Amino acid sequence: MFKSIGAVFAGMLCIIFLSIGTDYALEKLGVFPQSDEHPFVTWMLLLAFVYRTLYGVLGGYVTATFAPVYPLRHAIILGITGTIVSILGLVKSWDMSSHWYPIAIIITALPSTWLGGKWKTNQIKK
Repeated sequence: MFKSIGAVFAGMLCIIFLSIGTDYALEKLGVFPQSDEHPFVTWMLLLAFVYRTLYGVLGGYVTATFAPVYPLRHAIILGITGTIVSILGLVKSWDMSSHWYPIAIIITALPSTWLGGKWKTNQIKK
């Protein structure tokens, strides 16, 4: 059981650290405004959506890699967890001008981690 929890946690950490790290790097490079300014425009949100979705795929892959059994099931659990956390993020950021971004993150949380888990399980089968 601890290995299963650890596998999901590893995928979660992968997604969180890569997302925060990329946000930080883009802020430091001047691509994104500082996090306290929030004048995000559509292309910035679209860029963040793309890399966060890719990190979701990678997180699902990492989770499936460390899963002791049923790697795809573990990636799905990660996706469900991400969906729940994303719903909480939507509630917190509802006053944001663009509602499509947090809704898109909710919609893609599970499919992206599933895809990463599927990617890993296909490699295992070969």
